[in-house]
Amino acid sequence: MIVILGASGFIGNYLVDELVSAGRNVFATGWKNLPVDYYQSRGIPFVQMDISQAADFVRLPQSNIEAVVLCSAHLPANVQEYDPQKYIDINVTGTLNALEYCRRAHAKKILFAGSHSDVARLWNSGRAITEEDPRSLNYTGDHAMYIISKITAEEMIKHYDQQYGITGIVFRLPAVYGYGPHSEIYEDGKRRIPGFEMLIRSALSGGPVEIWGDSKKGRDLVYVKDVAHAFVLAIDSPRARGLYNIASGVRTSLEDMVRGIIDVFSPVGSRPQVIYRPEKPNDMTYLYDIQKAKNDFGYVIRFPYQRMLEDYKLEMGQKRFPHLVKREIKQPK
Repeated sequence: MIVILGASGFIGNYLVDELVSAGRNVFATGWKNLPVDYYQSRGIPFVQMDISQAADFVRLPQSNIEAVVLCSAHLPANVQEYDPQKYIDINVTGTLNALEYCRRAHAKKILFAGSHSDVARLWNSGRAITEEDPRSLNYTGDHAMYIISKITAEEMIKHYDQQYGITGIVFRLPAVYGYGPHSEIYEDGKRRIPGFEMLIRSALSGGPVEIWGDSKKGRDLVYVKDVAHAFVLAIDSPRARGLYNIASGVRTSLEDMVRGIIDVFSPVGSRPQVIYRPEKPNDMTYLYDIQKAKNDFGYVIRFPYQRMLEDYKLEMGQKRFPHLVKREIKQPK
């Protein structure tokens, strides 16, 4: 049995699909009740729970647990009103509760969806960031308490690994792309449409499409299905332990990003105009070394950028996981 904490979220939904497709026995949980009908229709057990409440864990299987995957988190992108206590309650206390559940249920492994904001000050270093690089986070901004709470959770996982022998596996994840809850996010408490979503919308409408900042700079873009597959590989690997960069290992320039979106999403016969806006702020760039994940559990990229876009469009056409999209439409207060 594999227990997914956070199966009502973006990565969690795709991970459940990946595991079920691989013939694995899955128990899904989430703090939102929206996917209950979806999971019930597929014969997948699902319970609504709050990981910050230790009592809720009694509702989960208590034996024969192969692995627990912790995808639940309090995310800045979903928060209009800043409340640092929620980062502690969900990301720290929730992780502690999950670890105690693993200990009591004799779970063999816990896998954790971490954040690459722990090395935010290395993003523009011009080189691939490795797992050996020391943490280098920003202590200001709307992500500060978030990443502090995630780092604390990772340290607790390391403690339970060494103290109780529960194999701890942490995935350092950059922004994960895929069709789902990306129509609107919050940044410093203000609602906005993410840049990637804006580019797709512009291409679908026939343009024009703007490139902000230095068009030659780029980012390491990873698809949600590759992330989900990495979790499955790590669950099955006897070597997997510790921190792993789960990314593509390729820096895609802003220019190539936009050109790819135009190729895939523009109406047939239309070629939107590309407008360069170097004066606009968009200079964040990062790249990750993924060799450790390749060596330890055979992690490979199945969806390089162009194929990622094509699959993204396919998922969009199929209206995949409508409960995810529905829940992310922000309502005015």
